[in-house]
Amino acid sequence: MEPPENSNKDSNGYELAEKIILRWDSAASEEASDRMIFETDRQEADLYLRAVDEIQRSLSNASISTSSNNAAGGQSKANTTIQIAMARLEDEFRNILITHTSGLETGFFFDRTSSSTSTPSNHELEEDDSLSNDNSSSNNLLQLQHCNSSDSSSHRSTSSVREVDLMPAEAISDLQAIATRMISSGYLRECIQVYGSIRKSAVDSSFRKLGIEKLSIGEIQRLEWEDLESKFRRWIRAARVCVRILFASEKKLCEQIFECVGTDIDDVCFVETVKGPAIQLFNFAEAISISRRSPEKLFKTLDLHDALMNLLPDIEAVFDSKSSDSIRVQAAEILSRLAEAARGILSEFENAVLREPSIVPVPGGTIHPLTRYVMNYISLISDYKPTLIGLIISKPSTGSRYSGDPSTPDMEFAELEGKTPLALHLIWIIVVLQFNLAGKSKHYRDASLAHLSIMNNVHYIVQKVKGSPELREMIGDDYLKKLTGKFRQAATGYQRATWVSVLYCLRAEGLHVNGSFSSGVSKIALRERFKTFNAMFDEVHRTQATWLIPDAQLREELRISMSEKLIPAYRSFLGRFKSHIESGKYPENYIKYSVEDLETAVLDFFDGYPVSQHLRRRSQ
Repeated sequence: MEPPENSNKDSNGYELAEKIILRWDSAASEEASDRMIFETDRQEADLYLRAVDEIQRSLSNASISTSSNNAAGGQSKANTTIQIAMARLEDEFRNILITHTSGLETGFFFDRTSSSTSTPSNHELEEDDSLSNDNSSSNNLLQLQHCNSSDSSSHRSTSSVREVDLMPAEAISDLQAIATRMISSGYLRECIQVYGSIRKSAVDSSFRKLGIEKLSIGEIQRLEWEDLESKFRRWIRAARVCVRILFASEKKLCEQIFECVGTDIDDVCFVETVKGPAIQLFNFAEAISISRRSPEKLFKTLDLHDALMNLLPDIEAVFDSKSSDSIRVQAAEILSRLAEAARGILSEFENAVLREPSIVPVPGGTIHPLTRYVMNYISLISDYKPTLIGLIISKPSTGSRYSGDPSTPDMEFAELEGKTPLALHLIWIIVVLQFNLAGKSKHYRDASLAHLSIMNNVHYIVQKVKGSPELREMIGDDYLKKLTGKFRQAATGYQRATWVSVLYCLRAEGLHVNGSFSSGVSKIALRERFKTFNAMFDEVHRTQATWLIPDAQLREELRISMSEKLIPAYRSFLGRFKSHIESGKYPENYIKYSVEDLETAVLDFFDGYPVSQHLRRRSQ
């Protein structure tokens, strides 16, 4: 009995396909091992793919030609042939990937999409839409042509994510064709492994160009803070490029190659490729989020928080599948921990300001280094107002351990109402700074210098608040007026502590004879009064010329205030009693200063130089 005509056709097709497969068997042919099918002409590649299709169809239909010894033997032979074909396709798949795989070009490292609110340029839109015009090679399967035609609908283009073509269209088409055959023959795992290993190398190459180091969380935490600081800006820039360009483009490539092969295979390949690098990328932010909370880390932590918060929508867009949800969850958890770290650091800073232990008085009563540090710190905090307004949602914990003492910061802070939690934290920092400074001022032996120190420091606080519009808005003019009143109160305290006793020497009481001023002046008492004034003023002049008021306007205001009290009193005293001294012996021993001398001497106060240096400077 003659075999049916279709059976002959199937047999002939199978035998021809088998010859093509075996001709390219690298294990059997040196020539085949030295050449790659897809590097020859397109006709040869398409011929090989059709041969694979024929073998697969034969296996599926179990319709081996009658030239086979028996059905079982034919099935076994077909299985051997398909194994040879799959080994060859795996090599071809690998070769195409390697040939067309490289890290991102340097130009893409300058992320033009760093602002999530920016709109894409025409050039970027053209790049994003380029895939819709990709043409599949001739003679490819209808399935693959349909896959290409759907690229434009699956392609995402947002204001932040900017996908780029990582491979030419022809290479993608070949990879699609090979992947389809491998997966339909049960070689999914091999296909994914080859793809993932080679694309990981490309991602690693881009990571190196971006300066991303392979450091574990523990290694990052062991780095000194000075070494870490230089890495923040690089990480932020790299994270933007990785999420918005590199990872997004890798996802696009996976979709182009695998999306039409089978359900979720493209996503599996994408996760296989980028999960490790993504974890490596986020290790840095995670390490910072769980590191020791010290004040110097606040602003870099906020920089990371802002960068990750801006990236989170892009992370959710790129890692939008169930298999990549661990990456989304990790990013969200790191963001939450960075927010908690920022709140913790601010609390630590408040405690550090309150407890700063230095007790050695600052020479000359000038601005304490703590005051400069704290005010510069909270000025920087105000620069992060938009972020911190959202993060700081509770009032500062003032602590019950200070209650009951009217001089404690709690009592002053309790008067504030109607402020945002962030503003209350900033005011609380200023309150505890003043409390600490008040304690430090008690270590000055001279009460006048203690008052001067408080005046200098509170005045500096006021000027720093006035100099920052954001800080002034949060602090509020009411509390600013309160601070202004404090440094003026300290200035008044200084003048009382210094000049009351000096001016007491210029009173008329005690200089008359027999209880009646009209009966005459006691020259002995008058001479003693002049000597006492000279000695007291000399000491004040000598000492307070070395004291320092850094602010020129404040220094001038205090000198004028001193002069308004001292000069008229001395002029009046001198005018009334000068003649009694000049009529006696050695008047120059008692009247040491003229009014003009005192006016000149007042100009020496608070410059921070010894009197001798003032004299030399005036003589030059």
